[in-house]
Amino acid sequence: MSGAPGAVALRERGGGGEAVLPYVAALLTGEGECLPIPVGRAATRADGSAELTGAAHGFAARLLLGPPPAEGASARDAELVVRRTGRGAVDAGLRVELRLGPADDPGWLIPGAFYGQNRLPHCTRRYPRYERGVHDPGAMTADAWSLRADRCATPAVFARDRAGGAALALAERGELGGQGVGFALLEGDRPALRLHAPYREEPITYYGSATPLPPDTPLHYWEPGAAHTLRFTVHLLDADPHAYAAVLRELAERAGDGPSAAPAAWVGVARAAELAAHGLHRWHYRADPPVLLETAAFDREALGAAGDRRAMHVSWVSGTPYAHALLLHARRTGDGPKARAAKAVLDHIAGRLTPGGTFWGQWTEDRGWDAGWTGDPARLHARTLGDATLFLLRALRAERAGGHDHPAWERAIRSNLAVAVRGQDAATGRMAAAHHTRTGAPLSYEGSAGLAWIAPLVEAAEAFGDPGALAAARHAGAAHAADVRAEFLCGAPEDVSLAPTSEDGYNAIIAYTLLHEADPGDPRWLDLARRAADWTLTFRYTYDVHFAPHTLLGHYGFRTRGADTASPSNQHLHAFGLVCLPETIRLARHLGDPYLLRSARENLDCFRQFVARADGDFNAYRGMVSERFYQTDCFQAKGMLLTLSHAWSVGVLLYGCETALGIPELATSPGSAR
Repeated sequence: MSGAPGAVALRERGGGGEAVLPYVAALLTGEGECLPIPVGRAATRADGSAELTGAAHGFAARLLLGPPPAEGASARDAELVVRRTGRGAVDAGLRVELRLGPADDPGWLIPGAFYGQNRLPHCTRRYPRYERGVHDPGAMTADAWSLRADRCATPAVFARDRAGGAALALAERGELGGQGVGFALLEGDRPALRLHAPYREEPITYYGSATPLPPDTPLHYWEPGAAHTLRFTVHLLDADPHAYAAVLRELAERAGDGPSAAPAAWVGVARAAELAAHGLHRWHYRADPPVLLETAAFDREALGAAGDRRAMHVSWVSGTPYAHALLLHARRTGDGPKARAAKAVLDHIAGRLTPGGTFWGQWTEDRGWDAGWTGDPARLHARTLGDATLFLLRALRAERAGGHDHPAWERAIRSNLAVAVRGQDAATGRMAAAHHTRTGAPLSYEGSAGLAWIAPLVEAAEAFGDPGALAAARHAGAAHAADVRAEFLCGAPEDVSLAPTSEDGYNAIIAYTLLHEADPGDPRWLDLARRAADWTLTFRYTYDVHFAPHTLLGHYGFRTRGADTASPSNQHLHAFGLVCLPETIRLARHLGDPYLLRSARENLDCFRQFVARADGDFNAYRGMVSERFYQTDCFQAKGMLLTLSHAWSVGVLLYGCETALGIPELATSPGSAR
């Protein structure tokens, strides 16, 4: 450990990148000042631990760094103790900072909240974006950002310079209340990682809309003699952009209660399936025409039908995945009315193709069939089409295994896949991200939405004996591999343009796991599936967020570990990860990865909370499931629940539970009797 006076180097240039503590701590004032407490003394002990002390501005600070981590670990424990030594009381916040060496691309990562530049320049959805040398809060673009920790799936911040990388991590809450993470580019090319207590939100506060809110920079009131401790971890990494994966696993293991901890679930798997099937059929199914309405309001008296969105996407937020799940449940339980309803929905979707040969995007009561939410009446989103094709194919295969055939479903599947293959870029292999309603022609290859075509192509190759479909899937898998290796997948949902989302990760897990199983001789697919899973788990909460007891989520004791944040653009928790539950379990088996298995189990456990067990449960009706759980202040206040049941939220829970019943590792997953 060395450095210039007032600074200490944890790693020097030439040793895998720089990592410098420029001060023991810094004080942040209400006037916007950052007042460093320089290192006055640094001592290293025989075990490699170190003590840094300093005093300035009426405060004394001592930073204790634990010994270097053991082999196979990265976390170096740190404890910062700051004491008010001045005569009067003052308001101040604390900052810890770690500075790296010159970087061409810092590769910023705040899990679940910030990915590289975070927003591509031509993304139409506005939310925080990084750009070197820019400070434009009104446009939500800057080269320094600070966020509250509960926005983070794991409260940590990563970056790298030209030779190495580093991370800082802390808990959501500490002695000074809510904590935070941040980063800045200093001196034009030097990444700086930051921790804050209390948290800071700057240069703006993001609340889910295109209009930024003012910065949120709470301070702590320090009485004379008061001392407080900030605990965190320091991680020195190599320059591999994927180095975050091992760190997040290590932090998740530290945050967990151990493998024997009781699950969060309120009900068992079979009971959750029963409730979700009831909710999907009772509150979302309409017979004329047969659709699964996208939303149903909790409050039937005040809102009634006005709270129900009279529309159905063919997949994604409604449609085939959930009708397939309902049909699986109905066949398993012998429920005739539910089976007839599910078949009718699938018949309705399969029997209404565009002139271009694909499914439509969405049915609405007032307009009938149209393109969906793309903003262009001729533009169909490939992820919506690909998912619809995949789950209609799965429904067909399940039905045929039970002695039921649906020729119209097969015709629709084949038609969609033919359009997808015709639209594949012959030179690169990329699948189209959008198709024209009239011709089926590709309209764009940008983003990762085209990944959704790989899975139905792989499964169709087996179901229909079509080697050409598998060849197209292989070509596409190789083409989209660059997105996975770049650690930036984007564009899966229709409503967030080219934002990176957890849904992009789910599509990649499904695609590459299926490619590995269909083509096990090619080692690329398993490696890409592993990388996709690691990236997807950056969105998964590794800890339980603190909720005030007066909030709904606090009152019910909602546990967030295992939940995914939707995206940096849509910062709320959602259950969509259950769509790839079976592939994640199989991938865990292929890799021999108990951590991945445990994470999948926690995902299923988490969303067996808040499925209404009876009318009136959390002000919902039996079988209803909310789309959004607000774990931070975004869209609504932290601790609130969106009071709409969504077809996809109910349906993906039903799908997860029905598939889990056939998975030995999950079928006996317990739930409490609450």
